[in-house]
Amino acid sequence: EVQLVESGGGLVQTGGSLRLSCAGSGFTFDDYDIAWFRQAPGKEREGVSCIGFNQRTTENAKFVKGRFIITSDGAKNTVYLQMNNLRPDDTAAYYCAAYEYGGCQKFGVRDDSVVDYWGKGTLVTVSS
Repeated sequence: EVQLVESGGGLVQTGGSLRLSCAGSGFTFDDYDIAWFRQAPGKEREGVSCIGFNQRTTENAKFVKGRFIITSDGAKNTVYLQMNNLRPDDTAAYYCAAYEYGGCQKFGVRDDSVVDYWGKGTLVTVSS
């Protein structure tokens, strides 16, 4: 059974940091690219960051503006999203997603319809 399990969400003050983790199981991690999406209350889901298999490909949404860093640890089947200088408008449920090998370079985080697997999400709340 394919599983993506997110962790690391929580409550943080404006300007603070969080590191989200996405642990994958039931599939060969290296065969997929991994992305983070988020959905704020009352808003549509939007892409945040993605990382390609060989870690040479990453893409971030424009709103990231250098604040977030996505990395992966193949030995642990885990992808991380280090989020710094958080703002109240970063408040959202953050979802880990797996899509086809090469998808980060091909699709970036612009199209969530190409996602093969989704995690259940972890909630990030940034207080002002």
